[in-house]
Amino acid sequence: MKVCIVGAGAIGGFLGTRLAASGATVTALARGDTLQALRGQGWRLQSGDRMVTAPAIASEHAADLGPQDLVVLAVKAPALTGLAPTLGPLLGEATAVMPAMNGVPWWFCDEIPGFGSPLESVDPGGSIGRAIDRSRIVGCVVHASASTSRPGVAHHRFGRELIVGEPTGTRTERVRSIAELLVRAGFEVAVSENIRQAIWYKLWGNMTVNPISAMTGATGDRVIGDPLVRDFCSAVMEEAARVGREIGCAISQTPEDRHAVTAKLGAFRPSMLQDVEAGRWIELDALVGAVHEIAGRLGVEAPNIAALLGLVRLFAREKGLYPAA
Repeated sequence: MKVCIVGAGAIGGFLGTRLAASGATVTALARGDTLQALRGQGWRLQSGDRMVTAPAIASEHAADLGPQDLVVLAVKAPALTGLAPTLGPLLGEATAVMPAMNGVPWWFCDEIPGFGSPLESVDPGGSIGRAIDRSRIVGCVVHASASTSRPGVAHHRFGRELIVGEPTGTRTERVRSIAELLVRAGFEVAVSENIRQAIWYKLWGNMTVNPISAMTGATGDRVIGDPLVRDFCSAVMEEAARVGREIGCAISQTPEDRHAVTAKLGAFRPSMLQDVEAGRWIELDALVGAVHEIAGRLGVEAPNIAALLGLVRLFAREKGLYPAA
């Protein structure tokens, strides 16, 4: 199976290095310093005390890499709108596209009654949906912590769980093949018949601590360690759970259940905080804006989600890390 990693940052580097080291045929669509690092030194992943390496074939032009069996999208959500229309040369007749990204993906509401138009928060104008046909999509949830210290070097902190599945819920041969490929690369893989629910569950646990950490500079333990902030996180999560019930993505846990899980992670630096510190645009719309938009379309009252979105959006605009009004 020919695999192309689009975006060889933290998660892309984590996935790409392990796949390449397992013997899979892996290329990368990258640019700038990351492209030069891949060309000069190959795939590199620091995992504990071990540096995993593998040769890399990389280009900034999709046409140089040609049609693939699987395209893994591991870019930050704000970059995908401009990038998606350039991916055509990677897409053969049967190419699967697997977004391994944070938050609500652009295709998430395609099968939900009443959502006749794309989510503007994650696919403004529908350009991503036009570039990548929904029949190609294989859903993916990544439960792992990774970061980058410098271009071309990913650091894996913990977690190797991947959940994959068809948006339709059917078990197909392509999902089975992708799961087997990932297992051979050392991942713990589950095939889900309700990948949308798995996506929503991760979002539900990620949409508060991540942006609040970005805005305050506090690590995850300090966010949930403050009683007032913890209560605000719980209120946001309760609203998101109500939205989830309306779209077939019910959450069985309570916010306190999730806070207990987060507490076990200690003083971790969420991905959005890492983006702020690096001066990168933040993934606010995929994590919060899309939930706010879905709630609005369904008529679900969500004042705490709106407050979170407004505060973090204003913070990010002042820092130049989110589009101007």
